[in-house]
Amino acid sequence: MNQFLEKTFYGNTITQWAISFSIILGAVILAKIIFWFVQKFVKKITARTKTKLDDILIDKLEEPLVMLVILSGVSLAINSLHLSDGVESWLKKVMHITYALNITWLIVRVLDSLIEEYVVPLAQRSDNDLDDQLLPLIRKGTRLVIWSLGVVIALNNAGYNVGALLASLGIGGLALAMAAKDTVSNFFGGIMIFTDKPFKMGDRIKIDGFDGTVVEIGLRSTRLRTLEGRIVTIPNAKFPDGMVENVSSEPSRKIVLKLGLTYDTTPEQMKEAMQTLREIAAANPNLEENVLVSFTEFGDFALGILFIYYIKKNSDILETQSEVNLAILEQFNAKGLEMAFPTQTVYAQVSQEG
Repeated sequence: MNQFLEKTFYGNTITQWAISFSIILGAVILAKIIFWFVQKFVKKITARTKTKLDDILIDKLEEPLVMLVILSGVSLAINSLHLSDGVESWLKKVMHITYALNITWLIVRVLDSLIEEYVVPLAQRSDNDLDDQLLPLIRKGTRLVIWSLGVVIALNNAGYNVGALLASLGIGGLALAMAAKDTVSNFFGGIMIFTDKPFKMGDRIKIDGFDGTVVEIGLRSTRLRTLEGRIVTIPNAKFPDGMVENVSSEPSRKIVLKLGLTYDTTPEQMKEAMQTLREIAAANPNLEENVLVSFTEFGDFALGILFIYYIKKNSDILETQSEVNLAILEQFNAKGLEMAFPTQTVYAQVSQEG
């Protein structure tokens, strides 16, 4: 039996191979025990705490920790063997890469869970839906960046020259950026809309001659429904460079109305007409109190009255204007205040002969 155990295979005795595999098996068993202990006891303890942070950390640290125990066992088993320089160097490089990737996996899991628990609910509660569209992209981009750094660090720790790889990636990235210049501009335009918030969904805006309501804010473009009912797609790159007028942000809508009474209107009737306009404005709940009424001019065809009033925000503008105009027409007619229209009086001299 001793002679069998002392036989050599690939530079190590059967006893040394058995010890090496026993170390790996022990590491696997220890990892299983740790996993069982965390599931049975640790998670129950963290579940009773008020904060969810410890639950997230334990849940996401669990599997990478188990993998770390197994990797440590494999590394210890390799070190217990006598291997050739080439094989030992290769195995050590593999272990360096595996350790680095395991740590990267741990960081990605924890960070992604924190975003899911704390950042996603904030985005869902916001009025703007652009953050809901940006967040998945940001999450994927963050994972990609962390994994890229993890791979670079892993290769660097394993002794590989990553400088040439990074240089080639830089050249490729530059070519890609040049090809996708417009896409990148539109993307950052979308970020500008999200951060500066010049408008939001449902706002009426004017830009580049288009006047409409915002129906969709995307990563590449924004869609407006014009007053004619048509959908216009505007690249987001237009918004940082263009002048955007947010009509919905106005505190109230100013209406300027010019009325004209006939020249046979008496001063008393003019005063009555002006007082009637003030009363009409005061009686309409959709109008603000700051109303201006003035006898402004002696026009070519009429005595001019300037009537300025303000429609409250969120009121129906067209309906309110109709109500005011109908009230003016009704009350002016009832009070005998005659509206003027362009007229011209021609005086002709008739000559009499003989």
